[in-house]
Amino acid sequence: MNKKDISEIKKLLTPAKNSITRITGCYVGADGDKITTFGQSFLQLPDEEIYKYFEIFRKMLTGTVGKNLLNMEFPLEAEQEDGTQAFLRALRDSALNDEELLEEFYDKIIDNYLTDDNYLILLIHNTYDVPGRTSDGLGMDDASDEVYDYIQCAICSVELAKPALSYNPAEQAFRNRERDWIVGVPQLGFLFPAFNDRQTDIHEVLYYSKNTEDLHIDLTDHLLGCEIPLTASSQKDAFEAVVEQTLGDGCDFDTVKAIHDNLSELQQDAKSQDSADPVTLDKLTMRNLLERSGAEPEQMSAFEDSFTQNAGEKGSFFAENVNSRKFEVHTPDVTVSVSPDRTDLVETRTIDGRECLVIPITDEVKVNGITIRHRKKAAPARTVTVPNASDSQAESSEVPFAED
Repeated sequence: MNKKDISEIKKLLTPAKNSITRITGCYVGADGDKITTFGQSFLQLPDEEIYKYFEIFRKMLTGTVGKNLLNMEFPLEAEQEDGTQAFLRALRDSALNDEELLEEFYDKIIDNYLTDDNYLILLIHNTYDVPGRTSDGLGMDDASDEVYDYIQCAICSVELAKPALSYNPAEQAFRNRERDWIVGVPQLGFLFPAFNDRQTDIHEVLYYSKNTEDLHIDLTDHLLGCEIPLTASSQKDAFEAVVEQTLGDGCDFDTVKAIHDNLSELQQDAKSQDSADPVTLDKLTMRNLLERSGAEPEQMSAFEDSFTQNAGEKGSFFAENVNSRKFEVHTPDVTVSVSPDRTDLVETRTIDGRECLVIPITDEVKVNGITIRHRKKAAPARTVTVPNASDSQAESSEVPFAED
């Protein structure tokens, strides 16, 4: 699912478009015991509670595709009669009215979700009569030919409210407030089946994790049966490994800067075209990126093995996860941060036998927040080498990153 697909489903979680048929839940203690379960027609809830549930399930659809929101495909074995996908289909087809299936669903989560907190498992069933679209994207409510029947799950932490004083009108005094149990924002959740290209896709599920670095693999394995993708930070590490292993000794500053610039250009093109799909780098796209950035044919001979080793044969990277919004250069003692659209300001130059990074200094320079003034003298070219800068009359700074 892309951001437009997700946005369309989020809009159903409003009073004007609400078509949720049923809500069920299970409150679980930190020890894994079921404290209580419940289920009822969603429309029978008080308005105040309906709004709170809307907020929870909308939050479960909030985040960045590829970080918090992950599209996961069911393997073939999961779609067999006794597979995880088949179980989820049965749960959806029951419209959450089969108590035996619900109990099995809760048990799967309790057995595989590791936490020290109390938590609440929430599940809703919804049927969306998908309106048609004209060629220019306008909706046609009376031209629907697709019914999207789905379930959505949210797992929320439940914690004691913080101690506080509250005003007691009867006593006209502030007293200690009684602490009660509060449902927090979703920690995990999923939407099944996926809603791809405004159509039901039973072969995929959309998975949500508030913590992008802890995706709870045990839960995804046993409840969903899907192979979980790399986390955002793992994608960045894998991407960097592919670049370094492919380029080898040719992994110089200019090539790495070109990779950053070209990847930023791909992201900017997608943004200017208002594309709903995130920029992804599969094996072919990654190869093209490296070649476009100056990788030599002999270097690319190592690419295939490196990509498969770090990302998998059919793996891919999200550009949002591997390409920082800032262009940064680090040495053990110096960090230089440059606006991503002005990487042209940084270049390499050999000065006095040392390879340096050269950054022009403008008239607007601040040091520790203090605007500095440049002394002027007749010499046409003046530079400062950083660190150990000694010439305070500089118009450009040179940051050494390697020594002979």
